[in-house]
Amino acid sequence: MRLPILMLASALLATPAVAQDRAAAGEAALARIVDGRTVGKPVNCINLRDIRSSEIVPDLGIVYRMNNGTLMVNRPEGAPILDRDDILVTRTIGTQLCRIDIVNLVDRASQMASGSLALNDFVPYSRLPRKAN
Repeated sequence: MRLPILMLASALLATPAVAQDRAAAGEAALARIVDGRTVGKPVNCINLRDIRSSEIVPDLGIVYRMNNGTLMVNRPEGAPILDRDDILVTRTIGTQLCRIDIVNLVDRASQMASGSLALNDFVPYSRLPRKAN
């Protein structure tokens, strides 16, 4: 009886360290994605027609690649449940994706719902202008 209790206690103590490692890995992945770009002022909404693709940054957020080359980074509430094996399912009303919208997650392997997230502000990352020689 004593061994299972000790195993449970050690697992609970290790959980914050694992979460910190995962968060640091997410931050490093995002830094690689936005490398060489300048951060802009956050916006509440983006036009759906301007989104070229999206990418999940595990445990951190969603990067929306826009047609003009800008990256819009969203760090939704509940981001620690994000995984690369998730499929984003977004139902919007209108022509914009906004900070109040909910994104549902579907597990790629099982096709089962795996959670939902509330979007926050979209932070733009634009390419730096090229220097003239």
